[in-house]
Amino acid sequence: MGNKYSRKDVYRIFNVPKNQQKGNWNTGYTTFNNDIFIFANINSVGRTGHIYDNKFIGDELQWFGKKTHSLQSKSIQSMLDPKGNVYIFTRENSENTDFIYQGNARVKTYDNTTPVKIIWQFNDKNEVHLNKITEEIDNPGKYKEGSTKQIYVNIYERNPIARRKCIEYYGCSCLVCGFNFENKYGELGKDFIHVHHIRELHTIDREYEVDPITDLRPVCPNCHAMLHKTKPAHSIEFLKHLLNRTP
Repeated sequence: MGNKYSRKDVYRIFNVPKNQQKGNWNTGYTTFNNDIFIFANINSVGRTGHIYDNKFIGDELQWFGKKTHSLQSKSIQSMLDPKGNVYIFTRENSENTDFIYQGNARVKTYDNTTPVKIIWQFNDKNEVHLNKITEEIDNPGKYKEGSTKQIYVNIYERNPIARRKCIEYYGCSCLVCGFNFENKYGELGKDFIHVHHIRELHTIDREYEVDPITDLRPVCPNCHAMLHKTKPAHSIEFLKHLLNRTP
């Protein structure tokens, strides 16, 4: 999850025979060995000249099928009741041959529109979104008894694209303490970091457009927890002062 792959990489990884490559693979989505592969353009015009309002809403992906495929189309029906996995890849520039693997998904909701609109929910149990901390809890008293707790959070901007742009700009070192997971743990820690919202999400009562450079900052989990030790959260500057003060 989060790694970049070209279609050729996917052919190689899934052992797609040469005579079954290209074709539908290049038109947005296809099926191979009962698995569904979706290649979606985000905020950009596809190579066919079409542009759809594909976008992330929190951790979920709003996605539109082809204009020629209705809800009754075989390919759309196979997504609603898949026999295998649904792998979703996205890119922001249709000229780029690489896509970012977003995860294994399932349909959360769909609309019988033209084109069909689907909200994809990422649910692969083997893919843990550890980089995203549930820092704003709306109803901290709500949970299920037992080993699994259900936490309710706002999802206004759990946007993986915004997160990635923040990291591309600031890097993966904590802006409070300077800790870098890759430097400490090697390949295991590569690209791991939390992203802190300067404007706390629980204070927002509507969807807003986040600026990855001005609104987000990379911080390690420890510093992230300390920032949110109080409400409102401490500033990064305040926490750096505490950390660097002379005992």
